[in-house]
Amino acid sequence: QVQLVESGGGLVQAGGSLRLSCAASGRTFSNYAMGWFRQAPGKEREFVAAISPRGRWTDYAESVKGRFTISRDNAKNTVYLQMNSLKPEDTAVYFCAGGRTSAWGRRGDEYDYWGQGTQVTVSS
Repeated sequence: QVQLVESGGGLVQAGGSLRLSCAASGRTFSNYAMGWFRQAPGKEREFVAAISPRGRWTDYAESVKGRFTISRDNAKNTVYLQMNSLKPEDTAVYFCAGGRTSAWGRRGDEYDYWGQGTQVTVSS
């Protein structure tokens, strides 16, 4: 059974930083792409970032490019999202997602497994 457990969310002032972690278990972590998505109140879930199985390739939503960095440590079965220069509009529940294959994508239906989410709140 695949499990994804996020941590690292919290309350931060605008301009601050947070690092989210997602610990995975239940399958060979290094074989699959991983992603981060977020959902703000009253809005649809949106893509944030994705990373290839070995971490060689990454992809970012335009709204976070240059501020967020996705990375992974396959020895620890963990994917990270470093978030810098946070803005109030980054406030959302952030979800870790496990890819269906080694290919990474921006659509939620390309991911089979989801964490429970972690709240990120950025105050102005």
